[in-house]
Amino acid sequence: MKKRNAFQASIRIVTTAIVAVLYSSASFADWSANISAVSDYTFNGLSQTQNDPALQGGIDKALENGVYAGTWASNVDFGGDTNLEWDAYVGRYQMLTEAVSIDYGIAYYSYHGGDDSSDGNYPEIYTKFGYASDYGNTELNFWYTWDYFGTGSRHTVAMVAHTFELAPNHNVRASFDVSNSLDSDTWVWRDDNTSFYHYRLAYQTSYKGLDFEIAAENTNLDIDTADERIVFGVTKTFSF
Repeated sequence: MKKRNAFQASIRIVTTAIVAVLYSSASFADWSANISAVSDYTFNGLSQTQNDPALQGGIDKALENGVYAGTWASNVDFGGDTNLEWDAYVGRYQMLTEAVSIDYGIAYYSYHGGDDSSDGNYPEIYTKFGYASDYGNTELNFWYTWDYFGTGSRHTVAMVAHTFELAPNHNVRASFDVSNSLDSDTWVWRDDNTSFYHYRLAYQTSYKGLDFEIAAENTNLDIDTADERIVFGVTKTFSF
């Protein structure tokens, strides 16, 4: 009962905040939508589609004060009946100085397709710091949940990343993140590891309204859905 109450509270928080943003004055907000096709949907270096392609899309609304809300979905394949991930989030982006930014909020991950798919639903809070300089954009990002994939496990992800411009419209983004279970009795990775690391190097560009990315990534987990791979994606964004 305590776990269910925590889920319900998380859903109410995210839903209430999203409704408040979506029904605010349209004259003070921007809407955007996106659709993507990727060769593999990886999440912190782990394939969510059994190394197969995914079709993804989302819609967002941003206010002038930096508050935003949105929803995003993708097909998934965990080897069972679950075939859809559908997320919702609300947050705020602010410039703390001319160079330093902060982005913080709460997200809710939900899963669909099987009778027990919703058992994996879970909330997550995040804080992301950005620093812009002549050498590019540096990120320091953190995520925390108290119910990772519905297991009741506390789980964190910490990431450092940097994006720099090779030439106009040609960028490279390098990132390194560590995922860590804080409750080994309820969640561990392969070979009883409570944590693993993931690194990624991506080339990004755009052409005729489409955004392209090709990335090489790997983890230190010895499983075929988290080994070295090349991932390609193309995204179209619409503003209205």
